[in-house]
Amino acid sequence: MGFTKETASIGIIGMGDMGKMYAQRLSAAGWRINACDKPDSFNNLKQEFEAQSGVTIYPNGHLVSRISDFILYSVEAGVIDRVVAEYGPSTKVGAIVGGQTSCKAPELAAFDKHLPQDVEILSCHSLHGPQVNPKGQPLVLIQHRASDASLKFVEEVLSCFDSKYVYLSGEMHDRITADTQAVTHAAFLSMGTAWQANAQFPWEISRWVGGIENVKINITLRIYSNKWHVYAGLAILNPAAKKQIRQYAKSVTELYKLMIEGKRDELKERVRAAGAAVFKEGTQKQDLLLRDEVLDRFSLSKGTRETSPPNNHLSLLAIVDCWSKLGIVPYDHMICSTPLFRLWLGVTEYLFRNPDILDEAIDTAIDDKTFRSDDLEFTFAARAWSDCVSFGDFESYRDRFERIQQYFAPRFPDAVSLGNEMMKTILEKTSKEN
Repeated sequence: MGFTKETASIGIIGMGDMGKMYAQRLSAAGWRINACDKPDSFNNLKQEFEAQSGVTIYPNGHLVSRISDFILYSVEAGVIDRVVAEYGPSTKVGAIVGGQTSCKAPELAAFDKHLPQDVEILSCHSLHGPQVNPKGQPLVLIQHRASDASLKFVEEVLSCFDSKYVYLSGEMHDRITADTQAVTHAAFLSMGTAWQANAQFPWEISRWVGGIENVKINITLRIYSNKWHVYAGLAILNPAAKKQIRQYAKSVTELYKLMIEGKRDELKERVRAAGAAVFKEGTQKQDLLLRDEVLDRFSLSKGTRETSPPNNHLSLLAIVDCWSKLGIVPYDHMICSTPLFRLWLGVTEYLFRNPDILDEAIDTAIDDKTFRSDDLEFTFAARAWSDCVSFGDFESYRDRFERIQQYFAPRFPDAVSLGNEMMKTILEKTSKEN
């Protein structure tokens, strides 16, 4: 093929947060970048990148497509077909085209449908957000319709991220991303919805202080500080994700009913059976979670954990119940997991691998009504998000997400800063141990 930094240029269509991150890092590594976003963003984008050497902003995707050798579509999964239909026919002969969406089925279908046959298709997906250091993080490569020479070229282009390449088909990518992200996102979205419904800022309430509670608060606010479409595309367009989110809502509902009915033995039996299925004997212990005393540092609250009562952790119990019902073993996908998933798995594992803490959570669920109203709203929220996803309603998803986002917005700067620090500490620990 003969592409080099001197002869080749990289096209990026869609300059959202991830598109900008790619443009900045690739240009810093010496690649020439041709980029665009929506036409009405041209002037602002041009001004933003005028000091960035190696990045040229164009008014539209036609101009990017016709001159670029490797073109990345960094747009929402919900609009990928329309965007590729518009700009795909302008693709340079012999170019390589990929996409950044979190759901590959519609992306690859759009490429197959709208790109010329003389174009190669090699997609990718960085399994982390734009604020996370990509070093050591999974970067999926999908050699859909491309030569080995093209794969080597793309590997060279993306090598500046220092990420770990994971080679998958589009179908396998979607199944794994559903397994590692769909239910995790649903849990945090539901927490935020419940807190908003109860008009609560949890860091101002003593019962959400310390350890696991800090993880719940920081990651929930981290998710709501992002754009809604980051999560909507994965949830709505991925059939496996829909099934899992529906099961999560069912698990939450059934466990909550056992709690309010006082069925201690039945609850204990179900929770322990789920834990035994997911955290099997002989499963390598990942030890992903930093212990409570370390996580205590990452709190938005001014209170101390000594004053906080025990929690039944319905969101965690339901996640393991959901995994067990669907036959998902989360360790199978560690090579292709997001930082958020590894953290959430670590928190869950911490609860289920400590019998005393797990028994305390079950007893709290039956005997202590402190969190009963919160759990009710959480159950409502999990079912509502599941319905929204099942109906495939992007607008309802956006409306729900942005309404809650607006509620928490004043605390995003503190939460994101603290969340980044927490994620960095967790990732440094896991990278040393794995």
